Amino acid sequence: MKSQHHFTINPALDLVALAAEFATLGRISISDWMIPAQATMLHDHLRGRDDWVQAINSGTKNFDLARAVRADMDSAQKQKLDDAVYAGAREGFQYRYESIRVDDDAAVRRANNDLLNQFALWMSGEDVRDFLGRVTGQSAIRFADAQATAYSPGDFLTGHDDDVAGKGRLAAYVFNLTPIWRTEWGGLLLFHDAGDRDVAGWMPGFNVLNLFAVPQLHSVSEVTKAAAYRRYSITGWLRA
Repeated sequence: MKSQHHFTINPALDLVALAAEFATLGRISISDWMIPAQATMLHDHLRGRDDWVQAINSGTKNFDLARAVRADMDSAQKQKLDDAVYAGAREGFQYRYESIRVDDDAAVRRANNDLLNQFALWMSGEDVRDFLGRVTGQSAIRFADAQATAYSPGDFLTGHDDDVAGKGRLAAYVFNLTPIWRTEWGGLLLFHDAGDRDVAGWMPGFNVLNLFAVPQLHSVSEVTKAAAYRRYSITGWLRA
């Protein structure tokens, strides 16, 4: 399962057991997804990037705010934006986090040789598509989209199910790249039951691939001010 893109699926993973667990729950958390040194390389790469943009929404409209734009905002403007974000979270769908998006086009990905683009190419490659297709029972996977995400204190993602018509989303993935984390710091990937009464979830980890069927109601809890680090991951969907 070697790849020209410097990444390798952990050969010790038990594909049969993973598929059985996914078939039962519709989701799975796969520890030690790739060779540890490769995950460390990805984490270090994301920490060193300076092209992060803050992704926020207002209803159905999405906005990307570059760091330079936020640096030019005065305290009153920042407070107004904060107030709007939290107001949106009270009753509707709302998110705030930093992001670096990867183009869906393979040629564009190949033209940019950085590790994030290489990871997206690898996730869309035959070896990974075959492996995850067998885990999820989805033989129609054709490619994976991707974006890096970083959640800082105050960042969150409210409940949604990823089911968007025409997108061909078969399963969602979150590749966790956070070496040190405490549950109390928030940033938990939570799954909601149909009545939104009970939740189950996973805390951020390192070299852990969360995989879950679409549609499935889920959220990311707010990262608290106690968090000593940012919550890094690469996320996307396995698409038809």
